[in-house]
Amino acid sequence: MEVSESFGGYGVGLDESYRPLPSVYLAFLSIWFVSTCSWAVNTWKNRHFQQTNNLQWTLASVPLIKALQLALSFIFWYSCFNLQICSVWMSFGVYVTGVLFQTASFVSFLLISHGYCIMCERLSVPERRTTAALGCVFYLTLVGYRASVPYFTVLLLLNYFISFYVIFHHISKNLLLLREQLSFIEDEEVHAMHDAVYTKYMMFKKFQGAMQIVAVAETMIYLNLVDSPDKYWLRLLVREWAQFCIFVYIGWTFRSQELVPRFSFIPTLKPNLEIWLPPVYSIEMDATAFKDFSSHEWHIGVPSSLSCNQRFDDSVLVVIQHPHAQRPTSAPPSSATGPSSDSCPNKNGG
Repeated sequence: MEVSESFGGYGVGLDESYRPLPSVYLAFLSIWFVSTCSWAVNTWKNRHFQQTNNLQWTLASVPLIKALQLALSFIFWYSCFNLQICSVWMSFGVYVTGVLFQTASFVSFLLISHGYCIMCERLSVPERRTTAALGCVFYLTLVGYRASVPYFTVLLLLNYFISFYVIFHHISKNLLLLREQLSFIEDEEVHAMHDAVYTKYMMFKKFQGAMQIVAVAETMIYLNLVDSPDKYWLRLLVREWAQFCIFVYIGWTFRSQELVPRFSFIPTLKPNLEIWLPPVYSIEMDATAFKDFSSHEWHIGVPSSLSCNQRFDDSVLVVIQHPHAQRPTSAPPSSATGPSSDSCPNKNGG
């Protein structure tokens, strides 16, 4: 077909097999736009759930960028077929937003795999640096691949491999930690925390399955080297539906909602080392001994000589039980409790 030249656009011959593209892009633009608005409204309405809400606002950038990409794609192809104008700048906008969408997607996957807002309130400095570095390298290699720079196909595949390895590695670590916590809860019969830990465990199991689907889908996309325009709109339809279903599934799994009690009981940062708790003893003495009790080396409840940088291996936590304390007859005496939340909870001082 013949198209006229115009400022900012070029006259080109378009294959008629591309004619369904404006309709496909418009349909998916409507779907992603509705999803983006629903996501934003749900996140705003549930903003009092501070923990998962932070994650939701972070993930909200993904559908927003995708909707922008689809809008630019629709305008570009519609103007080509109906206005006989194919804007170079519009094509460049489609290119940039497509790269940003893929980069934002993988950065979001990395954040979830680290357990952001699920296992800890924020990531540590090394985790943030690693995530930022992987995101930047992924963006640059994707730009080089889209621009057909030599050898960037190999670099992109290598970056995919490293990114997926990091994601699955952290998912496995979090699942292992949650399984250990569930076993401890069942052994110690701490039923109050069971639902919260089990909910987190199921979240990561669902996310692990979704990431396996993403890995297979990306592999199939890059193995499909056929660049024929025939049935391109059909391949585009399948790819867009797959992306939409994956992100809806992940977004629904980690949506802002009223979760089980104690779900938000998480540390500010994930401890890098194993948590150590000192042995606890209950000491009973008569009133005279209790009155005269004094120690320059220990305080009741927390050892005074222990600093946050020391280990708990050889420490002893002494708890004194008052001999005249009234004990309820309907319930067993309460057990001795450990240090308050202001003390050092682990050997990192975290």
